[in-house]
Amino acid sequence: MSTPPRPPAAPADLVELFAAALDRPAPPPPHEPWQAHSLAEGAAGIALLHLQRAYTGHGTWQQAHAWITTAASGDISAADNTGLFLGVPALAFLLHAATGSPARYEESLATLDLHVAALARRRSAAALARITRGQLPAFAEYDIFYGLTGIGAYLLRRDPVGTALEQVLDYLVALTRPLRADGHQLPGWWVAHDPHGRMSSRYAGGHGNLGAAHGITGVLLLLSQAARRRVTVAGQLDAIAALCAWLTAWRQEGTSGPWWPEHLSPADLRTGTTHQSGPGRPSWCYGTPGIARAGQLAAIALHDHQLQREFEDALTACVHDPAQLDQITDTGLCHGWAGLYQTVWRASRDALTPALRARLPGLAKALARHARPGTAGPGFLDGDAGTALALTTAANDAAPTCGWDACLLID
Repeated sequence: MSTPPRPPAAPADLVELFAAALDRPAPPPPHEPWQAHSLAEGAAGIALLHLQRAYTGHGTWQQAHAWITTAASGDISAADNTGLFLGVPALAFLLHAATGSPARYEESLATLDLHVAALARRRSAAALARITRGQLPAFAEYDIFYGLTGIGAYLLRRDPVGTALEQVLDYLVALTRPLRADGHQLPGWWVAHDPHGRMSSRYAGGHGNLGAAHGITGVLLLLSQAARRRVTVAGQLDAIAALCAWLTAWRQEGTSGPWWPEHLSPADLRTGTTHQSGPGRPSWCYGTPGIARAGQLAAIALHDHQLQREFEDALTACVHDPAQLDQITDTGLCHGWAGLYQTVWRASRDALTPALRARLPGLAKALARHARPGTAGPGFLDGDAGTALALTTAANDAAPTCGWDACLLID
């Protein structure tokens, strides 16, 4: 006689299990001290979980402070290869999230802000110079993780009227304009490498990335989030409209609803046809959820209700499609159940209809059913800390007090 499957634990109970497994910080590996300053993998990201728990009274400020101290240990880089998920910007994001705590960090944060602003100005100037030379960019120039979109996400929270953010937005607007490179007119965000950041024969002419993590959707998220908050530069609304038109042009109509390719090859661009045969996994980083949230925010910024309904309908169809949901293989934020849940939860708060909100209980059950401490690494982006943070949203049905999901630009 078979026994029925065990019902999933309640999200709040699971959060306690995850928090217990991530109780005490350990020093980073001696040969990789930078890991402490990593929002994706290290103490900087895990500290966000303990901050959120402290804000809501489920954890202690002492525990959060211990993780923050570990995240701030050693030499912290502000070099040009740092971004929102590594180095000074990552630590600044963490400390800004902690400024409502009893142990405030304003003095340290003010010092970090000087470095972040200088980094933003330096890298924006270099990127605009690259555009003037007619050269193609790389992911690291503009993406959320290490590029100017991620740095802009921090500046939008910390100093929305500052000149550093203005320069980042000016650059991103310029990035949306066509670029003539090697005798060909290409989208300005067309990168010179393949989707893995390498040079390969299959992508000899580079590729166009549609994802939120590394592609043009991340740019659209920041431009739209800023415009929604009435932070704009010349040409920004036109750039948002142009990116929405691009996404509309590359939207595919499937039997279960619209979907978008993850990236475009040079052949795809020439023929106007994607090589991808169907929708990929429904993730924040690639796939319909991240794209639909960006489109929804863009439509809100443009006051276009019809466009907003189109992106919301696409997301609703996606989260009702078992074939797409069956492709999810982990619980993380980047491309797992946690990222899907948090993205849909945020989108449901702005939606014109209750259809997305009605799907949240089912997604919360799926997240809880798959969430098990220790099955992934401890980190924020792909590991237990990020899964636990999404579970806190499911448990409380409330926006994160510490604003942790702002680093995904879905807030």
